[in-house]
Amino acid sequence: MSADRSEQWERIVRIGGASGFWGDSSVGAPQLVASGQIDYLVFDYLAELTMSILAGARLKKPELGYATDFVSVAMKAVLNDVVRQGIRVVSNAGGVNPQGCADALAALAAEQGVALKIAVASGDDVSPLLPQLRQQHPPVRELQSGAPLPGRVLTANAYLGARPIQAALDAGAQVVITGRCVDSAVTLGVLMHAFGWQPGDHDLLAAGSLAGHIIECGCQATGGLHTDWDTVPDWPNIGYPIVECHADGSFVVTKPTGTGGKVTPAVVGEQMLYEIGDPSAYLLPDVVADFTQVRIEQAGEHRVHVHGARGRAPTASYKVCATYVEGYKCAAQLTIVGFDAVAKARRTGEAILVRTSTLFTQHGFGPYSATQLEVLGAESCYGPHAQATQTREAVLRVAVTHARKEALELFAREVAPAGTSWAPGTTGAGGGRSSVSPSIRQYAFLLDKSKVEARVTIDGQRIELPPDAESAVAASAPSSPKNATGAVDVPEAFAADAIEVPLIRLAWARSGDKGDTSNIGVIARHPALLPLLREQLTEARVAEWLAHLVKGPVTRYEVPGIRAFNFVCEQALGGGGMASLRNDPLGKGMGQILLAMPMRVSPSLLDLAALGTENA
Repeated sequence: MSADRSEQWERIVRIGGASGFWGDSSVGAPQLVASGQIDYLVFDYLAELTMSILAGARLKKPELGYATDFVSVAMKAVLNDVVRQGIRVVSNAGGVNPQGCADALAALAAEQGVALKIAVASGDDVSPLLPQLRQQHPPVRELQSGAPLPGRVLTANAYLGARPIQAALDAGAQVVITGRCVDSAVTLGVLMHAFGWQPGDHDLLAAGSLAGHIIECGCQATGGLHTDWDTVPDWPNIGYPIVECHADGSFVVTKPTGTGGKVTPAVVGEQMLYEIGDPSAYLLPDVVADFTQVRIEQAGEHRVHVHGARGRAPTASYKVCATYVEGYKCAAQLTIVGFDAVAKARRTGEAILVRTSTLFTQHGFGPYSATQLEVLGAESCYGPHAQATQTREAVLRVAVTHARKEALELFAREVAPAGTSWAPGTTGAGGGRSSVSPSIRQYAFLLDKSKVEARVTIDGQRIELPPDAESAVAASAPSSPKNATGAVDVPEAFAADAIEVPLIRLAWARSGDKGDTSNIGVIARHPALLPLLREQLTEARVAEWLAHLVKGPVTRYEVPGIRAFNFVCEQALGGGGMASLRNDPLGKGMGQILLAMPMRVSPSLLDLAALGTENA
């Protein structure tokens, strides 16, 4: 092995994840920079709804359309220290106006007297292609519903990969600002640059994508949203994640010294399963990643070693997320206090809907296109599994959609009268009348990569992207079956001494969304529990338990490397994040609901579960 190659192999690249979404805490970037433990700082800001908000902002002011907090809050706080320490920054804060974001950052640098080389990666906006896509045969179809392309589209952005980021860093950029790219690409691009990884290095690209996936949601990798939340110390000072990466693709997850939170295999495992769908075929622009054989091991206090990701050639398509407006949306809340609070809240919500429906008829508006009535505090989201309570305080939430804005303005006016007309103890309308907003919906489809041209510029000069060393393939089949099998000597459900406990006693879980699909990852608290979970936590049982929420099929995938299962539940979120009227449109609570499912287990295995929890 040459001296240069040996040095690269031994090198450690340290990357800090400072943001999981637009709106994340302002403490992330300063904390990571002050730690002295990072070489690169990456930010993830973009979600589908964020892209729509940014598009609207740019329509009002052409210089906007990017995540302004990246410049005015994060970089303003750390710019001098970043430059002084030689830390390089990658962020997808560019949104629908990455050049505008770069211009604002350049102005900040000039104001602070800092010389800064800024690169812009763009080309994700495929809106100009929509006219020809409408004439395409076969026609464009939405990935989940099969619906045709909507008539009026607000945004249409392809999820680009890491290659433009790699090229920008190779060209010497200190800061790289992108438009829409897949969340993990901001990290993968750094690693491709640092270690010279190439498009054909599939296992390495999968490993780098996993490192990016672990830190792309900020503190979710350091104890945030952890099932055993009460074991996570010092929430106010929780540490943001750092990955210490090696040229062979392995990495250690950690956090700044002296910060709160915790880093354990259970915490990192929950985040690995978060929103990945089929764990043997996680489709990304640069690689099809297989995480089924990944190993996650404690390597010291707040240090977790991750290795074993595998990869295959990427597909020939980019995923495109478009957004469009379909009618209008409004949601209102009232608090109901006193005896029979839940019953009073439900009757109040029903009365509001009946009264306004009658008024709609009188005005010729037509009926609601959709309604959702929930009583928060009464376990509405648990459906038939809700526990009867005698709560004396409940929150009524009524959400509605309609084709006409004036209809929902009428609805908003008719909520407050409940405070004097019906249930005693009605309050909580002090925040004013609910606003009516366009109902923005997501439309996802696939687009041939040959139709998309990624671009990188530095100081207005275009940087040529090297051609890929391989050709993408049209499809990539999973490398492992969705349901691995395993022998079970004694079915735990029928063991003579078996007792019934909720799933949370046996497993950790985390849930999230992909459009109208909910993804629920479940990890056994001890290896000996995996056969029991395989036996009892079946697709059929999960589908039955969540039937009040999930209207489509439930698919179970096994992840044996971390003794886990990943459940993909389709038609589960009332249309998906932007379209859903639910209080939990992103499915964040579905893992918690599943953890209430009763399981049969022997006391001896229950003791092992407790032991696994103590050692987690």
